[in-house]
Amino acid sequence: MAENDPTPEQEAAARAKEAEEQAALPYKWDQTIGDLDVQITGIPGNFKGRDLVVEIKKQKLKAGIKGQDPIIDGDLPHAVHTEESTWTLTSARDGSKTIEIHLDKINKMEWWPHVVTTAPKIDVTKIQPENSKLSDLDGETRGMVEKMMYDQRQKEKGLPSSDDQKKADILKKFQEQHPEMDFSNAKMG
Repeated sequence: MAENDPTPEQEAAARAKEAEEQAALPYKWDQTIGDLDVQITGIPGNFKGRDLVVEIKKQKLKAGIKGQDPIIDGDLPHAVHTEESTWTLTSARDGSKTIEIHLDKINKMEWWPHVVTTAPKIDVTKIQPENSKLSDLDGETRGMVEKMMYDQRQKEKGLPSSDDQKKADILKKFQEQHPEMDFSNAKMG
């Protein structure tokens, strides 16, 4: 354990403080690496979308009931795609309604410490990302991950990786094109 690492007790206290701060917010939120969702519960059941104010801007979010102080209002820590970000008003079982806000992050490789910069932060280093599906990845990343998975399976079987196979194929082709050369002492590596 390094000198500056917190003790398990300090770590637990920090987690408890963070949970308490998050529970005190007038909304709930969660995120994936690519987007962030906010739920504002307890909206009266007779309210319609026209009774609300929800503004999603590139670096700002405001939401609440018209004529009242906003429930959430502040600068976002990072930019969002406004055209891909949405909000809906859904009915809850208890007769109330919930404002559900979906923010599409521009930087899909960054965890957010909070929804708005005035809110308490979470420790993003403690986030356990969910397993992603290959189909969620862009083509180039997917190809790289599939190659790594193939190479790992080959290694487990004691077989050559895709790069080793490619080198062997090039050498074989070169040998076929140059039968006059002696390759008996050639080493791959």
